[in-house]
Amino acid sequence: MSPSTISLFRSRCAHLLHRAGIVLTDAELASIEVADMGLGRFETEGIGVVVYINNDRYCAKELVMLPGQTCPEHRHPPVGADPGKQETFRVRTGLVYLHVEGEPTPAPRAAPPADRAAFYTAAREIVLRPGEQFTIPPDTLHWFQAGPEGAIVSEFSSTSRDGLDNFTDPAVRRV
Repeated sequence: MSPSTISLFRSRCAHLLHRAGIVLTDAELASIEVADMGLGRFETEGIGVVVYINNDRYCAKELVMLPGQTCPEHRHPPVGADPGKQETFRVRTGLVYLHVEGEPTPAPRAAPPADRAAFYTAAREIVLRPGEQFTIPPDTLHWFQAGPEGAIVSEFSSTSRDGLDNFTDPAVRRV
């Protein structure tokens, strides 16, 4: 993505955070990560990320999603003696359709991008509304999609090692 495109999407994420009443410092606003997963289609598959803290014990982030935006399917694998990242998603605004491994939901509300559907296999859908949360165990395949108004999710987790996540789609690059 070009610097101007990153700036545009960073501004859109900042606007959603402000509208939700989430106050960030100027430094945090300037550091909003615009992750397009190397696919070049941020509005469809991607996520905005604000990292408050990430150390060798725990991590806290805000995940900002545009309307209908999807974070591609992935898992957080073990690293040495660590079983992999365990994360709790707590929805602040909007709806989030979280898909995890397990019994398929008969009529899911979310649908992966049609041209990449083969890379979305986790079929148990959990609908999260503001104030609701779900904990994803380590090394669990999952993906999630924002509802029609977008969403903000607070993530509380063990140490985050985003560059080591395993994505189902081999074209995804998370740096």
